[in-house]
Amino acid sequence: MRSSLIAFDPASTAIPVHPVDKEGAAGLLPSFGEAARVYAEASGFEGTSGQLLLVPDAGGVPLAVLFGVAKDASPLALGDLARKLPGGDYRLVCAPEDQHDAALGFALSSYRFERYRKPADKPRPRLMVGEGVDLERLGHVLNGVGLARDLVNTPASDLGPAELADAALKLFADHGGRVRVIEGDALLDEGFPMVHAVGRASDRAPRLVDALWGEETHPKVTLVGKGVVFDTGGLDIKPSSGMALMKKDMGGAASVLALASMIMAAGLPVRLRVIIPAVENAISGSAFRPGDVLASRKGISVEIGNTDAEGRLVLADALALADEDAPDLVIDMATLTGAARVALGPDLPPFYTDDEGFAADLARHADTARDPLWRMPLWRPYESYLDSRIADINHINTSGAGFAGSITAALFLSRFVEKAAIWVHFDIYGWNPADRPGRPQGGEAQGARALFDLLASRYPGR
Repeated sequence: MRSSLIAFDPASTAIPVHPVDKEGAAGLLPSFGEAARVYAEASGFEGTSGQLLLVPDAGGVPLAVLFGVAKDASPLALGDLARKLPGGDYRLVCAPEDQHDAALGFALSSYRFERYRKPADKPRPRLMVGEGVDLERLGHVLNGVGLARDLVNTPASDLGPAELADAALKLFADHGGRVRVIEGDALLDEGFPMVHAVGRASDRAPRLVDALWGEETHPKVTLVGKGVVFDTGGLDIKPSSGMALMKKDMGGAASVLALASMIMAAGLPVRLRVIIPAVENAISGSAFRPGDVLASRKGISVEIGNTDAEGRLVLADALALADEDAPDLVIDMATLTGAARVALGPDLPPFYTDDEGFAADLARHADTARDPLWRMPLWRPYESYLDSRIADINHINTSGAGFAGSITAALFLSRFVEKAAIWVHFDIYGWNPADRPGRPQGGEAQGARALFDLLASRYPGR
């Protein structure tokens, strides 16, 4: 992500951009002269949401920009300027308290994924900002989000378990951390049987990434991310329509790496640990089967109800490892269930926790960070839906009704966390289905910005 497209210049003579609604446009246009009013009318500009008008001077050089923004628009609405403005330097004419959201939206909208195509050679617009924007902190956020988006957008042909592990290795090496990677059959020797079972059918060996950064004496914050680089569904194979976006099934891992990037860049005083089970859920003669009973790191036997619910299996082993350290906070993120999308759609990921204070704090920061989240209940009576006749637990809802898919997945994971002071589970989508201000179509680091704001408030860094 190109943070160079935002620059600090409070006394900038750059072209002013005036956010206006219909009423505001009608009131402002006369100040530019009759010719500007006639030009706006000829251009069909009325100040409706998303409309942009370059107001020329007598020589045809842009004098100002009017951009339509509805009164009830998203705070990130001005981000659309990054896609619609021609190259040049611009400054927003808005209240100082609105500068941050405008800059955030502009920066997030400026993202381009150009690994497989020739980069556009036309000039890009640049936004000049004043005192209301912390450019250093914004840069930390943009670098993290850009990392996650790049990882999710990369197809599985170029992002297998090894490449996902390499991304974590590079990130932690850049910040002076250390990483251990457990690969292939060594997963069995070191107590990760479900990670091994899910990944063993692929010719790309499964891995578990265990990364550390920070002082041992600092509060322990552990992030766990689902790293399924591609999900065929296994023997319970998905239809082709269900596989179309499965390169994004490592979106949880990408999001925790985004958050880790922000934490380390900001120097938050925490002992950070990131655990990523990196696997491909493929099909071969060695694939795990419906009806199999798997051992787990925690010693809980798990009956397999459906091989297409593999994410919670690898997460369970990873969470068990995380929990052994009795951390102050465990956060897991995963593109886990279609049920979460049925309930809340692609833009509003649910999160689950029993900690009331943390939930309330997170909701506040999600709002101020413009990174929407919604708390869902860990409804314990539904634990009976996970009953198994031959094992300690089934990993999917066995009630036959198909109810509460996201809740029962969270309840399954909760069985593997006991010692952590606080545990929070996020069932994210990890993808923007269409271009919107601040959210270009493609991979997304959902929840990472809200969590960074929360952690930075609890553990102020440098």
